[in-house]
Amino acid sequence: MKALKPLLISGREVLPLVEGGKGISVSNGESSGAWAAAGGVGTFSGVNADSFDDDGNTVDQVYHGKTRRERHEELVAYSIAGGITQARIAHEASNGQGRIHMNVLWEMAAAERILHGILEGAKGMVHGVTCGAGMPYKVAEIAVSYGIHYYPIVSSARAFRALWKRAYHKFADNLGGVVYEDPWRAGGHNGLSNGEDPTVPEDPFPRVLALRQMMNSFGLQDTPIVMAGGVWYLREWEEWIDNPDLGPIAFQYGTRPLLTQESPISEAWKRKLLTLKEGEVFLNKFSPTGFYSSAVNNPFIQELRGRGERQVAYSVQPVGEHDTEFRVGPRGRPVYLTAHDRDRAFGWVEAGFKEALRTPDGTLIFVTTEKSREILQDQIACMGCLSACMFSNWAQNEEGSTGKKADPRSFCIQKTLQQISHSDDCETQLMFAGHNAYRFASDPFYSNGFIPTVKELVDRIASGD
Repeated sequence: MKALKPLLISGREVLPLVEGGKGISVSNGESSGAWAAAGGVGTFSGVNADSFDDDGNTVDQVYHGKTRRERHEELVAYSIAGGITQARIAHEASNGQGRIHMNVLWEMAAAERILHGILEGAKGMVHGVTCGAGMPYKVAEIAVSYGIHYYPIVSSARAFRALWKRAYHKFADNLGGVVYEDPWRAGGHNGLSNGEDPTVPEDPFPRVLALRQMMNSFGLQDTPIVMAGGVWYLREWEEWIDNPDLGPIAFQYGTRPLLTQESPISEAWKRKLLTLKEGEVFLNKFSPTGFYSSAVNNPFIQELRGRGERQVAYSVQPVGEHDTEFRVGPRGRPVYLTAHDRDRAFGWVEAGFKEALRTPDGTLIFVTTEKSREILQDQIACMGCLSACMFSNWAQNEEGSTGKKADPRSFCIQKTLQQISHSDDCETQLMFAGHNAYRFASDPFYSNGFIPTVKELVDRIASGD
């Protein structure tokens, strides 16, 4: 394989190897600092990161506010404290090597406030901000105000063009790079557009080439593109390295850093990664953000799939074929289904899915009484972790609401990601992963359950494997 050449990223020549940021305490200061110490770009997450008390114990993110807005303010405080903590850990662990970036989701709660809070409290420790999950127009201005670089995450040339035309052309000098995240292969939230088929992955090369041509037209020939999503063996991407048509290229790894000694995830989670089979990562649209996301098809995802499968359209008045009465709720209020759907509904009720919950789309889903109570309790306990949440109908506006009914087909993403990050439960919680995660089981590097240090992993990747 071609030897990797250093690339100028955030003001320093480093290996063109980037650790992908993963939220809720999964990409932390220890892992990102170790990645930077190995000569690459480490990325800690600024999304509800952990902080610690004077004895070194993790501060539990417990919410005491009586209203969503009060709990939202508590969440913002936790986020800023945690982000500053992880930045300091990463800075110390890096030993002055590599670069340290922070990853945030633009659609997370109070993204601008949290960015300002962390960057103000961690001056000199963070060299760049990576930002996706939405259209982060303002991240450029924020990064520039702290003298650091910014790295938007996009999945198409069209998305970058919109960002550039609206805002980024004013802050070109601090654009450190553009992250192209493959919307079919990357883990976590994905940027599939309405015009793209989630079942038909496209070749990333033409899409990245189009992005480079777009960037060149803006005078950004020397600005790196970071290829993210679907990268495992670097030798499989050799044609991308030193390719004059693509220009400077770096490669981002999100899934492989999960399985290192410095990775903070549980041993149960690490063992689970070693056993995944091809096809077990499922591209779905259950996230309360409204984005597609990729996660392991475990019992958590299967239960969500079941909700969607036990679903029928209803009318509050008899209309057309919807002329068959069906009573729902504790008061037995009538709605109208087709005769066929009423028979299906009775079958689900007999199977134990006794509770019919209304969705914003004029449908009913059928769940167990226990699951119905859990859904309601999670919606009530909302702490406003997103700028807008389909599940709870929270929104970061004066009304504190999206103006739509809460959607019981989704879930509390804050709750499940906190639980998988701080427990051994990787079966009944949301487990994000890239679609190449099954390769842990066949990659000889991980034979006999071997778990490398970050340095060993970076060296292995740089060798082509």
